[in-house]
Amino acid sequence: MELKGKKVLVAGTGLSGIAAAQLLLQMGADTILYDSNEKLCREEIRAKSDALKEIPVVLGELDICLARQLDLAVLSPGVPLDAPAARQLADAGVPLWGEIELAYRCAKGRLAAITGTNGKTTTTALAGEILKSHFADVNVVGNIGIPYTSLAARMTDETVTAAEISSFQLETADTFCPDVSAILNITPDHLNRHHSMECYIAIKESITKNQKPGQACVLNYEDETLRTFGSTLEGRLNVIYFSSKQKLARGFYLEDGTIWMAGENGVQKIIAVDALNLLGTHNYENVMAAAAVTRAMGVPMEKIVKTLQTFQAVEHRIEYVEEIAGVRYYNDSKATNPDAAVQGIRAMERPTWLIGGGYDKQSEYGEWIDAFDGKVQKLVLIGATKEKIAQAAAEKGFLDLVRCGTLEEAVAYCHTHARPGDAVLLSPACASWDMFPNYEERGRIFKETVRSFLT
Repeated sequence: MELKGKKVLVAGTGLSGIAAAQLLLQMGADTILYDSNEKLCREEIRAKSDALKEIPVVLGELDICLARQLDLAVLSPGVPLDAPAARQLADAGVPLWGEIELAYRCAKGRLAAITGTNGKTTTTALAGEILKSHFADVNVVGNIGIPYTSLAARMTDETVTAAEISSFQLETADTFCPDVSAILNITPDHLNRHHSMECYIAIKESITKNQKPGQACVLNYEDETLRTFGSTLEGRLNVIYFSSKQKLARGFYLEDGTIWMAGENGVQKIIAVDALNLLGTHNYENVMAAAAVTRAMGVPMEKIVKTLQTFQAVEHRIEYVEEIAGVRYYNDSKATNPDAAVQGIRAMERPTWLIGGGYDKQSEYGEWIDAFDGKVQKLVLIGATKEKIAQAAAEKGFLDLVRCGTLEEAVAYCHTHARPGDAVLLSPACASWDMFPNYEERGRIFKETVRSFLT
């Protein structure tokens, strides 16, 4: 679709919506910003960018007459397809794109797109660093915090992009087609949005739907769903597996503390995990996935290995904060579902005081509690899910828990009771939205509170 002169509504006025509106204005579209929250301030929204000073801003209920005038609507990732405004737009026959669909249609160059329930941010950040070691013009965008639309207009045929793609973003993808895709794992998450596991799986797998013969898809061999899905792709795409448990005839695998690559030319040692700055098997899987993605994008193996040796953990994902009085503090605020929080527990090598709880995404917590396995000294609960988690813990026979009103209170409790040689881990197994605007703010408050005990 030629965007110049088209009347386009952008739904959502957060980071993605603002970036989408800016891009549409650059493309010459007659752009309108919309948000269902009627309590927002129009002038504050326009103040987010100089380019938006004159843009119309519509708040509250969407007028059906306006909907019928539109050529296109671009939905921010936080706007589900079953939201009232989205349904109204669809009923009016307005094409619905997501922010990544808009970006993809405007961007140039080559694209590696990474999705999965857990590990997306670390893998995308690592893939981006590897790509930068070989290509001159590299962008790292998407769910990692930099809207794809914010950089799309400046991309050229020589640009290489690594994108973290969420299920929310894939929900509204149409022609989106990465040169290399990756699905790291699929475990229950966001079922309050997608309503069923079958729907969630289908959305994750749809990252490959437009890929062409000869393009690549990286999959986790240890995920049964993805192993089955991979068999349906073989013959159409170059399927590259990685495994943390089995030696593969083709692909990347972990064996005896070393990552290997097997292929037509035999087996090649990539790196010993002791040489990495990342903890835990889940991170070794992220390393293998990033190596597979970037190798498929054409990066020489020696450059991949050199970057692996220097890469540091991303913020908010099992991030070391401080050691105070012999107690080490770790920020795993990005563990917004139980499966991600399981990985946080497994990475701990000390008796652990675990801070958990938050917004309820209709998750189940039994497997997370099973992973405590004698390592968790005390479960310190906060947020809307604290009673639900406490009940799940009791059903599993875990009674060493305490409830706190705020994150600051939880950190203070751990500081008072933890002993030298222990660890304090914020790994909530829940989203942050009941107490914080995002997991980044939750992690920042945790780190600030921890460091307040240094003085």
